[in-house]
Amino acid sequence: MPDDQVNQRSLALHQKLRGKIGVTSKTPIANREDLSLVYTPGVAEPCRVIAQDPARARDLTVCGNAVAIVTDGSAVLGLGDIGPQAALPVMEGKAMLFQEFANIDAWPICLNTQDPSEIVDTVTRIAPGFGGVNLEDIAAPRCFEIENRLQDLGIPVFHDDQHGTAIVLLAALLNAARVTGRRPEDLRVVINGAGAAGTAIATLLRCVGHDPNVCMPVQDIVVCDSQGAIHAGRSGLSESKRQLLGYTNRSERSGSLQDVLKDADVFIGVSRGNLLTADDVRTMNPDPIVLAMANPTPEIMPDEALRGGAAVVGTGRSDFPNQVNNLLAFPGIFRGALDARAPRITPAMKLAAALALADAVTDPSADRVLPDPLDHSVAPRVAAAVAQAHRQA
Repeated sequence: MPDDQVNQRSLALHQKLRGKIGVTSKTPIANREDLSLVYTPGVAEPCRVIAQDPARARDLTVCGNAVAIVTDGSAVLGLGDIGPQAALPVMEGKAMLFQEFANIDAWPICLNTQDPSEIVDTVTRIAPGFGGVNLEDIAAPRCFEIENRLQDLGIPVFHDDQHGTAIVLLAALLNAARVTGRRPEDLRVVINGAGAAGTAIATLLRCVGHDPNVCMPVQDIVVCDSQGAIHAGRSGLSESKRQLLGYTNRSERSGSLQDVLKDADVFIGVSRGNLLTADDVRTMNPDPIVLAMANPTPEIMPDEALRGGAAVVGTGRSDFPNQVNNLLAFPGIFRGALDARAPRITPAMKLAAALALADAVTDPSADRVLPDPLDHSVAPRVAAAVAQAHRQA
C-alpha cells in the first residue's frame, strides 16, 4: 500500500477511535458485594498489607504487570523533536504492542520537559505505580544520562531506542553471518548514525560490559555521523562520541561514509534516507550485508542494495523482507524482567534476548534472518531467556 494511502487511513482510524487504548476492569461491579470487595470497605485490607510490606504491591495491584512508556517527544520515529503531545499516538501504539504480545499493561507518560533532571525526578516519583519503565524517543545524548541515572530505581529502566534496536540488529546480523558463511567476530562493520541506536549497536557488537566468555566481539567497527568517520583526530566531538572511540575505529580510519565503506562486510544504517547507491555497495567486500534502518526511507532501498551485490538486505519497514523491528524485542524483554522481578535489565539479559531471537529462526535465509514481527511465539521465547539470564546472574 502506498505511504500516502497508509497515512490517510491511519489518520482516519485515529480520528474514529480518539485514542487506541483505554482502561478495562478485570472483574465486574454488578452489586454491592462486588463494590465492597473492589472498593470500600474491602480495599482497605490490601492497602494495610502493602503498607506493612511494599513488595506485596507486585501481587496485589497492577504495578507488578505495568510499564510506564516515558517520552519527552524529542526524537520521535523519523519526525524528530515534535513534542510530548504529538508523540502520544506513537506511545499509545507501543502500549498496544505490550498488551498484544506480552500481556503487559503499559501507559504513555508524555512529559512537557526536556531537562534530564526533571525527567529523572518525575520518573522516580511515579515509579511506585509501575513494575518497569520504557524510555522512548528521547534524543541523544540526554537519553544516555537519563537512563544511567535511573538504573538504581529498583525496577527495570530500558531505553528501547538504544537497546531494543541493538538487540534485534544483533540477532539479524548473527543470522546474516550464517547465511553468508562468515564469523561475526571477523566482520568489518560500518555504522552510520552516532545517536542513541548507533551507540547502543556499537556497544553491543563490541561486547562492552559483557562477559567475554559468552560474547564474541566484532573487532572492526567504524561509526560515522553526518561529518563522516568518528576518529580521534576530529575536533569538536561530543563526550558520547569520544567514549565511542574507546572501543571503535582502532585503525583510525577517516573520511566520508563512502570512504570507510570500501572493503566493509556490513553496513548498518540508523540515520537518514537515501545516503547510499548501488555503486557504494559495490565497493564493499563480496556478498555484503546491508541493514538500512532509517524510517520511513532507508539509507538505501532494497532493490538498489541488491543491484549493488548485497547478499542480505534488511530495513525497518514492514513491506520488505527482514524487518529489523523493536517489536521483536521489547515485549519479551519486559515480560521476562517482570516475571523474574529483576531490578534492572543487565547486559547479560540483553545478550540472552538477542541470542533467543536469532535462534527463533531455525533455517535462516537471505530473505529471512529474523522472525516475522507478528509471530506471537517470539515474545515468550525471549522472555524465558531474559528471565533465565537474570536468575543465573
